[in-house]
Amino acid sequence: MTKANNKMFISLNLMLMLSLAIFISMAESRILGAKTGTVFCDTVIGVESGDTCSGIEQNFKLNAEFFDSINPNLNCDALFVGQWVCIDGFAN
Repeated sequence: MTKANNKMFISLNLMLMLSLAIFISMAESRILGAKTGTVFCDTVIGVESGDTCSGIEQNFKLNAEFFDSINPNLNCDALFVGQWVCIDGFAN
């Protein structure tokens, strides 16, 4: 009887942990503002040494909202030389 209870306890704990992991991953994607949709990029540039997102926006006369919409996964705090950045396109 103890083995059966132990197996049941382990199974319930496993289901609880899996449910919790799924719940957390879903909640994080909503909290972090996961963006849905598709980006269509017509023109890209390679980041050069010293480039910043705001500098690229100014050079190509882009507003920040548009730039962010066509580069949804871009981390402006971690740009690296050679990284492709979209400067013309649209997101739906």
